[in-house]
Amino acid sequence: MTGSIQTKNGKYYAVINLIDNNGKRKQKWISTGLVIKGNKKKAEQFLREKIKEFELQKNIVSVDMLFTDYIVLWLDTIKISVDEITYKGYKWMCYAHILPYFTSKKIKLCDISRNHIQDYINYKFENGRLDNKGGLSPKTLKEHKLIINSVLKEAVKNDLISKNPCEFVKLPSIQHREPTFYTKQQVSELLTSIENEELYPLIYLTIIFGLRRSEVLGLKWDSVDFDRKFITIKHTVVNYRGTVEKDTTKNKTSRRTYPMNDYVEKMLLDIKRKENENRCLFGKEYINNDYIFKWNNGKPFSPDYITAKFSKLLKENNLPHIRFHDLRHTCASLLIDNNYQLKDIQEWLGHADIQTTANIYGHIDIERKKNISNSMVDMFV
Repeated sequence: MTGSIQTKNGKYYAVINLIDNNGKRKQKWISTGLVIKGNKKKAEQFLREKIKEFELQKNIVSVDMLFTDYIVLWLDTIKISVDEITYKGYKWMCYAHILPYFTSKKIKLCDISRNHIQDYINYKFENGRLDNKGGLSPKTLKEHKLIINSVLKEAVKNDLISKNPCEFVKLPSIQHREPTFYTKQQVSELLTSIENEELYPLIYLTIIFGLRRSEVLGLKWDSVDFDRKFITIKHTVVNYRGTVEKDTTKNKTSRRTYPMNDYVEKMLLDIKRKENENRCLFGKEYINNDYIFKWNNGKPFSPDYITAKFSKLLKENNLPHIRFHDLRHTCASLLIDNNYQLKDIQEWLGHADIQTTANIYGHIDIERKKNISNSMVDMFV
């Protein structure tokens, strides 16, 4: 697609050369809003951006299209096929890392090679952080490679390149991180120390049910059945460059139902009573919503606030530092200590398959393994 800069009435116009559905050439004049004096370079930049915009809108891929331009096109095409969180993640990684790096290289889509992508991975691993504090983690780079691979896979599908050069790109080894968790005694100390804190019910439910942060923040009153005494996990609230509310869980198995004992029921009824009092107190200023865990004015707690506040509570009470997500690991550890099987833990935590549970928590069951070992020895004594 071509175009030119023209002047009319003392201003620059971008003129785009188009072909209509009948194959006839036509021109589209677009005002830049720029006066002629001193703005020629800005007008030329405006023209380039408009040409790119029209190419992407019409899915026109020229032989000279840059790899970066095709990434932008790919982002536009996948928007309707992935959920909001996934799209935001892809878009942020592209604009924060992948696009800035490859823009300076000016590599055409047809010329992109395995070496180009490998150089990107190596560079980002060594010094690719935005805060200049070192490189990106192997786990993050795996996500970057996934995006680049998806972009090039789409290009192969559209016959724009003959093969996907991302196929044999090597990633740094991912270091396995052992889950951190509290013992039964440490959990008791935690709950005793924070029993008068506003976040006590939220932390209590997280430990008892092994909830993800997104799940406990996503609890709504329609998740609670006081008549049948059940709590169902069916909403989530996540934080990725902004808080996003979803009426879905991480996967199908994440949607699960827990029995509600008398203590939990009383806790939730107290929260409900307090919410009604706050609604009357704040009047028109109250932010109406169905979420259970929120500020007095009705505004739901943000994911970042929960993480920061939890860390602060541990420090204030001289408790060992763990992540908020480690409360979920703590739940699994307590279940193992109480002789529950991996299948029970898988269903309680909402893992998609038992292998995930085994990979994360299989090593914790050391006492049962000791019993097996002793039993094997006793057979031959």
